Amino acid sequence: MKIFIRKNSTLLITFLIVMAFLITASRGMGTQDFYITLLRALSAGSVVFLVAAGFSLIFGLLDVLNLAHGTLYMIGAYIGWTVFVRPDTFVDLIGPVILLITGLTLTNVWKGLASRIKVSLTTRRLIAWGLIVVAIVLAVLILKRYPIAMWDLENYTNGPVTYSFYADQDMRLPMENLAFEKISPILAIVGLLLSSAIAGFGIAMLSGDFNPSTKKSWRNYVFYAILVVVAVLSVVFNTPLTNWLVTIDSSWLFLIAIVVAILSGVGIGATMETTLIRPLYSRPIYQLMLTIGLSSIGVEIVQAIWGRAAFTMPRPAFARGTGEGCPATSFASWWEHKCATIQFFDGRIRVYDEILIPLIGIIVLITVWILLKRTRVGMIIRAGVQDRQMVEALGINVRRVFTLVFALGVGLATFGGILAAPSNGLNTGMGASLLTSALIALAIGGLTSYPGAALGSFLVGLVQQFIIKYGQIGINIPFTDIVFKPSPPLVPASTVLLMVIILLFLPGGLMGKKD
Repeated sequence: MKIFIRKNSTLLITFLIVMAFLITASRGMGTQDFYITLLRALSAGSVVFLVAAGFSLIFGLLDVLNLAHGTLYMIGAYIGWTVFVRPDTFVDLIGPVILLITGLTLTNVWKGLASRIKVSLTTRRLIAWGLIVVAIVLAVLILKRYPIAMWDLENYTNGPVTYSFYADQDMRLPMENLAFEKISPILAIVGLLLSSAIAGFGIAMLSGDFNPSTKKSWRNYVFYAILVVVAVLSVVFNTPLTNWLVTIDSSWLFLIAIVVAILSGVGIGATMETTLIRPLYSRPIYQLMLTIGLSSIGVEIVQAIWGRAAFTMPRPAFARGTGEGCPATSFASWWEHKCATIQFFDGRIRVYDEILIPLIGIIVLITVWILLKRTRVGMIIRAGVQDRQMVEALGINVRRVFTLVFALGVGLATFGGILAAPSNGLNTGMGASLLTSALIALAIGGLTSYPGAALGSFLVGLVQQFIIKYGQIGINIPFTDIVFKPSPPLVPASTVLLMVIILLFLPGGLMGKKD
């Protein structure tokens, strides 16, 4: 018992301090307000955790500071909004997006072919960049003629804000079913496949890591063939698929939006790691410069596609019911009426914000922990970080494992984006503010500690929500008649103050490494 207390003294002290804080806070407000505020703290902490956990995984296992993580969180929200509010745009994009990434699935094949080209390093790089430029030009020329339904940023009545408003009222503006006119479908598909292949070959030549023995394996072509088939089917069945997505229950559509946002994050993360991050593992300063640049580029891309205006994302049907039977008095009543709120201690809590989001946060926490600690993949990841040469000697592709870790981290960020969108809305500054909270949470819990990311995120959410609540009801100053109401700027300042206090005593954070 003494050994256990000695090893976990920091956590026990933290627990006692948190309990003392909660007991003190409960005396300053009613039971109803206290428990609702606590649930909101869990909700806010869960969103912060999804971003902080992804950042912690990437930095702790790969030693890469991905400062574009906040922007990727924002991109996940906008992608999810597109699937949920504009299914026609999503369906139109399935084909070209998949076709453009097919070439990257043949990396080993391209490296085998590139190994046969015997030229100087300078000439090789010139050829590679020339191929990439040709691929981009070809893709742009085709995409300009590809029928993709889009909103009009210059026309407010046909912009994202208007579509969001109608969707929030359970109405939809007419969906567009465009057809190929300026280019034939076959020519568009072949052209995008060619563009992707040229780009993949150019990137392979730039990498310089050639492996000619892998080009003969049939396994290199299986995933490529599957993607091509899916892309072609999405073009052939474009209209039926669009009509189906428009008519299904919004709860199922929201689930599809979540899956698409996560898969998009995984794809973006894998592409970033293989093409941009991998050559810079030994150059941390270049990593910082690159990820900062990618963050700025991501914001500009979002502004160019979705505009600068902030807008909302409707909640799914299972958490927006009103009228008879609402607010729900039990979970059975909520399931029957799909109420937006449920009775809780003579008050109301929002089903989506205060119940679903914390529940998902807990599920993700447990799932990723099991993945890292109780599975063969997790063992390989940890072993690869400790001794990469030994793991490679066992015949395990460590680079592929590192790509998986980076993709998982980005996927968690985009998951957080789509999850938070119905609660917080969408704006181009959402990523920067959330990344700040995530970094503070990681500093509090321990920058390379996955459990520390969870603990720090909970503390950040706890402090923020109680400061917000006391800004409404005020704090009675002892022995005086003064009621102090914290102003909104104190909300982020309070978490910074908490971080400073903890780092003064524990420079590595609550659960960080001692060395």
